[in-house]
Amino acid sequence: MSLNIDQMALRQLIKDDNQKFSMVLRDSLLSTDTVVKEMMTELHRVYSTKSKAYGQFDEQSELANALKLSRKGDGDFLSFTHTATGRLRDELAKYSFAESGTLLFCQYRYLAVEYLLIAFLNSCNSMRVDEQLDLSITHHLDINHADIVARIDLTEWETNLQSKRYLTFLKGRVGRKISDFFMDFLAATEGLDTKAQNRGLLQAVDDYCADAQLDKKEQQSYRQQVYSYCNERLQTGEEIELHALSQELPVLGEKNLQQFSNEQGYVLEESFPGDRTTLRQLKKFVGSGGGLTVNFDVQLLGERVLWDAATDTLTIKGTPPNLRDQLRRSSGGSTTS
Repeated sequence: MSLNIDQMALRQLIKDDNQKFSMVLRDSLLSTDTVVKEMMTELHRVYSTKSKAYGQFDEQSELANALKLSRKGDGDFLSFTHTATGRLRDELAKYSFAESGTLLFCQYRYLAVEYLLIAFLNSCNSMRVDEQLDLSITHHLDINHADIVARIDLTEWETNLQSKRYLTFLKGRVGRKISDFFMDFLAATEGLDTKAQNRGLLQAVDDYCADAQLDKKEQQSYRQQVYSYCNERLQTGEEIELHALSQELPVLGEKNLQQFSNEQGYVLEESFPGDRTTLRQLKKFVGSGGGLTVNFDVQLLGERVLWDAATDTLTIKGTPPNLRDQLRRSSGGSTTS
């Protein structure tokens, strides 16, 4: 599917030796030539593959108000990006960890949806060989590792006033503070809690199976069917649809899963993005802490893995061969069985 760029602007924020930021502004929009289209297509692809949080603008968001005026024709896109860059400069000045970067604004269309993507990108150095086989240093935008990015679904924002999911953003690889300053720049707060939706789904599935008095194997089979559907949606980038999931699953008793969850008061959206880490709990028990990491398939509990709740002790029958070899070497024993 093609991505159609409407408007794109680049700005830079440069940090000097006195830890102050200055703006480098371009007085025109970028022309949508082949290079620009390829770069934006790659940024869209990278962003789409990453796990995102959902948000919404605060009522007093200056950026949202400026964007509304721009959309109504009361201001041009270039002026909007200029004002927004000044706002980000003021936010960055509050944080000692902030570094120089390129601020990108792109309004584009993809699959009949209009978006505004805002990204603060770092630059990287790399080596280049020219036609004379000389080496030189070149700079490029580090798109593959972009983690300070937000995207506004303009179509959703302007047509669904009650939406809490028109704004998505990355929480960043280097700590919560990174997304804090970007959310302050946007004047936005988190909206739809994706992890909470997925946890709610898992709880509804477990309670549904318990209400139907399924035995252990039947419950595991049911959870596997739920996981298969959800994982397929994750792979295709589509959301989990509660109605569609309920139609695929066997009905237990007189109600399907969606009817059961509605009656029991689970606060689940009709559709929501899957969270890979949470959904993995349908198949595995995973936990870490205090230097210990434990990960095993659900069906092993009660068979090869036993848990004593009174003493909080796990007993594992039959360790993996590679772990067993390491344990024997550590204890000074023979590695042969």
